[in-house]
Amino acid sequence: MKIIALNGSPRKKWNTATLLEHALDGARAEGAKTKLIHLYDLDYKGCVSCFACKRVNGKSYGHCARKDDLTEIFEKIEKTDAILIGSPIYYGITTGETRSFLERLMFQYSVYDLERSTLFGKKIRTGFIYTAGATDAMVREMGFDRNAKGMEMAMERIFGSCESLFVTDTYQFSDYSKYVATRFDPEEKKRWRDEHFPEDCRRAYALGARLVKNIR
Repeated sequence: MKIIALNGSPRKKWNTATLLEHALDGARAEGAKTKLIHLYDLDYKGCVSCFACKRVNGKSYGHCARKDDLTEIFEKIEKTDAILIGSPIYYGITTGETRSFLERLMFQYSVYDLERSTLFGKKIRTGFIYTAGATDAMVREMGFDRNAKGMEMAMERIFGSCESLFVTDTYQFSDYSKYVATRFDPEEKKRWRDEHFPEDCRRAYALGARLVKNIR
């Protein structure tokens, strides 16, 4: 079994990356081979609407025609058994790097037919881990979770399944005194993190284990 995790955060050692690492620990505990890829290390853009992946009898039908750092990633994904995507929530949705990656990943396999078919050649497990500095109540009130649902439904349609984990009220900084962020209470943020982030890491571990366990 193989699982690829993709970090859509610009930070490699912070909330999202930490949760992905715990998820991969869970996957490895179930016998999976794992790989973590940082999207911000790659050079690519979003979909450019060339439609080469849709052209009848085209040489790129069903595959993205753009040749850049995502080309190799897509080849790896076609050989894997599960993918897990992590991203912070910026202004109610995933980061730009994550969104651009998802456009390119999904559009090549989507078919403009009445059945909304998929050209991905097999069923794999997929999942998302989202992190947000907002509280759980704010996430629900502002609809961040609803914004993510459409992407999750598309992933399920194309790849066969999708589940998600939302982690809220995360630390934006290690020292709040260095930044203008008066809407947050640093002591309350620390208390919440100390009490809840370890449990969030355990939930991420369980998600990673579940993704590969369900393959069997």
